[in-house]
Amino acid sequence: MRALSGIQPSGKLHVGNYFGMMKPALELQEKGETFYFIANYHALTSVNEAEALRAGTRDVALDFLACGLDPERTVFYRQSDIPEVHELAWLLSIVTPLSLLERCHSYKDKVAKGVPANHGLFAYPVLMAADILAVQADVVPVGQDQKQHVEVTRDIAIKFNQKFGETFKIPAPMIRASVAVVPGLDGQKMSKSYNNTIELFAPQADTRKAIMRIVTDSKTVAEPKDPTACNIFKLYSLFATDTEREAMAARYRAGGLGYGEVKKALYEHFQAYFEPFRQRREEFQKNPERVEQILQRGAARAREELRKTLKAARRAVGLE
Repeated sequence: MRALSGIQPSGKLHVGNYFGMMKPALELQEKGETFYFIANYHALTSVNEAEALRAGTRDVALDFLACGLDPERTVFYRQSDIPEVHELAWLLSIVTPLSLLERCHSYKDKVAKGVPANHGLFAYPVLMAADILAVQADVVPVGQDQKQHVEVTRDIAIKFNQKFGETFKIPAPMIRASVAVVPGLDGQKMSKSYNNTIELFAPQADTRKAIMRIVTDSKTVAEPKDPTACNIFKLYSLFATDTEREAMAARYRAGGLGYGEVKKALYEHFQAYFEPFRQRREEFQKNPERVEQILQRGAARAREELRKTLKAARRAVGLE
């Protein structure tokens, strides 16, 4: 089984990124071939400052390596180091119906929020399809909000295969249903665009401040509470053991538990969970040459696969 996924360097990675995409992706290292990339071309649809993009790209590399990405098992690279993917995106675009792109939720949602409706934003799913199909991925670990893009990729691959002959594998989305959507501080999906995130590697004081901002209802300490309706409990459950989770749920239902106490428990579990990763990140940060070598080696390995796919696609359409 070959898996591929990417993540944009459009801001600091957060708990939603980790449980929604990073952790499931990293677990796949034990089960097959994995190709993971930093989607810095995709990030250009929202990041308009060159230094911010460079810094974000470095941060994503550090965060992934800190959280357990093994460059001996995983092909890890920057999207911008793989020029072949853009030629493949053009070849895919000639079979992509306009109506298919017009139906994409991500495009419509971003335009509704005031993001300029440019070609890059509109054609984003075609470039994503090229990323996936270029390495002939079997599965794509994604969050629930990205599932449609994988479905679009499948549609594009099927259309290309029907028109030009069998060229691409048809990938499947892999969604970890239990944490498909991680709640943010305000109860919406945790997202940089909503400014409701808990960053993975922020200073401890900032992490504590973010957790204390989690929105709750107005129930008093004495009142019984429904843990399943509480965003603090949902986040706490990501870090707690089954025994801890059940004990906390029982305290919610019994009454006598204040939200401040749960926030404190969440903070302590968060710090304990990410402390080993934080230490590993600091070591990588001290050695930027090593990080660059990992990315360059990953790009070289990825290009070997992409060139095979591109050659087959070029031959299929008559360019070779």
